[in-house]
Amino acid sequence: MRDFCLTAAQRLRLEQQLRETTEAGVFRRTLAVLEAAGGQPIAALARLLRTSRISVYHWLESYRSRPHPGTLTDHRGGNHPTLWTEALQALLAASLEQRPDDFGYPAVEWTVPLLQEHLAHYGGVRPGETTLRQQLHQQGYVWKRPRYVLEPDPEAEKKTPHPPAVAAPAPARRQALRG
Repeated sequence: MRDFCLTAAQRLRLEQQLRETTEAGVFRRTLAVLEAAGGQPIAALARLLRTSRISVYHWLESYRSRPHPGTLTDHRGGNHPTLWTEALQALLAASLEQRPDDFGYPAVEWTVPLLQEHLAHYGGVRPGETTLRQQLHQQGYVWKRPRYVLEPDPEAEKKTPHPPAVAAPAPARRQALRG
């Protein structure tokens, strides 16, 4: 887009956005618009920003159609309502107060896949692993893999042989050399 140019006011607003943003995506898109307006080739910008040329063209076209810095923000998030309703959060909290075998599961500790199955069965919603882990973290739960601890074998003493008695070192023998 060789004919892509910015007014002085547009450039100032974009440079201000570049300085103030904390989001990497907004920074990349703003930098792409500024550099393209400065004459940088699109292919070089795409390599620099580790994206495709098509993405850079889309960013430029989006800014051209609505020349405002807010155009370059990410609008993908927030398109759908949250999965975690109060009822589902209450179900998760109540379920974690009990053991899985109380619900008939063949397990003694909760795991993320088991919680997914449980919430799908009783709550009608099967959250993703990452979403479920985030929710557990927000509710203050921490976890680690359970360790299997076996009871000691009461017959272990009978099964291990007694160590051999320590014998005294053999006396050293000297033989005279004959010769």
